[in-house]
Amino acid sequence: MESAAKHPRSSTVQESAELHKLVTAVQRRAPLDAVAILKPKPDAIVAAVLSQLPPHFATQVLLRFPEARQAAIVPAVSGGIGEQWSSNLEYPEDSIGRLMSEPVGVLGPDTRVKDAIEEIRDLAKTIFVTYAYVTDADKHLLGVIVMRDLLLASPEEKLSEIMLTQPFSFTPETPVDEAMRAVVHRHYPVYPVCDTDGRLIGLVPGYLLFEQHAFNLTAQSGRMVGVDEEEHYSTPWRQCFKWRHPWLQINLVTAFLAAAVVGGFEATIAQVVALAVFLPVLAGQAGNTGVQALAVTVRGLTLGEFGHEAMKRLLAKEALLGAGNGALVGLPAAAAMYAYAILTQAPNAPMLALTVFLAMIGSCIASGVSGVFVPLMLKRFDVDPAAASGIFVTTATDVASLGLFLGCATLLVL
Repeated sequence: MESAAKHPRSSTVQESAELHKLVTAVQRRAPLDAVAILKPKPDAIVAAVLSQLPPHFATQVLLRFPEARQAAIVPAVSGGIGEQWSSNLEYPEDSIGRLMSEPVGVLGPDTRVKDAIEEIRDLAKTIFVTYAYVTDADKHLLGVIVMRDLLLASPEEKLSEIMLTQPFSFTPETPVDEAMRAVVHRHYPVYPVCDTDGRLIGLVPGYLLFEQHAFNLTAQSGRMVGVDEEEHYSTPWRQCFKWRHPWLQINLVTAFLAAAVVGGFEATIAQVVALAVFLPVLAGQAGNTGVQALAVTVRGLTLGEFGHEAMKRLLAKEALLGAGNGALVGLPAAAAMYAYAILTQAPNAPMLALTVFLAMIGSCIASGVSGVFVPLMLKRFDVDPAAASGIFVTTATDVASLGLFLGCATLLVL
């Protein structure tokens, strides 16, 4: 049997098929899982795979390699892709700079329309061109050419005569969330990216902004309870354990605080055993109220909806909602406590019912306010609200609800 070395064409076809298979496998994984697949491969193979991935995803995968390996992979990429990656990695995570691709369709202001059409026609054979960008000799962005205007213009006109001047653009440092707010009324397929001096340094497709923003939003619910946004069904269990367990330890510590509150009213519970039956009911209702307020607040922070006045209005609104919900939930809970107290011959059934009613209102107000206050305070101290709010809001609602319930029982029943 002849070796593959004697059939270079067959060997090349096989290598191409294997590369395609590897690219397909990587595309189906989260970035961290993609790294696990690519790590054993030679740098040249890794570079070849990454060059066939969307730039933003390739950058996310590349970032998760050790720095020494990154330095070895990037030079192995042919053309200007490697240089663009190196440039992108200089910008913060979740910034426009990480999503940039190399500018294409860049022309001078004195270029005639007929020459521009020919140049774009040749360029379109290898890459998709949406707009043409007009820059001066120093690459300062002067204007944007819409293809319709280009086709309808006179062949001898210059691009400076038909371009849209003062085009909208991003800086590479712009956070993705801020960019999303800026493009709410600007639904363009591609956005230019310029440095602080106005030089065109990259392009960002609009779909990448929406994709990255949607990914950030869907990751919030997991981060609130200690599930990392990079965790997928295929993530190894040891890695999942590493990410999740520290948060459970923190939650255990905060749970001791709620237990201490209950322990402080041990004498009250010993005298009125019926109180112990309703502790989970009260804590559960208050917890749900806090989680609802937290979800609204984190979403608002992500979308940048909060100024100082908006924060105050949200606090007032959640307090009002807590009072209303607490009263409506408190009435059937009080009726249930009254019936249970009569059935078990517990002392002072009317006061026990009143205790449940008042505690339900107070705890729902407290939990609603904490669902707003906690993420706002974390944001002020530069802590990711989505990453830590859930645990602290749960603790606050447990302490408030149990403390109010047992405190009211001590004052009204005993």
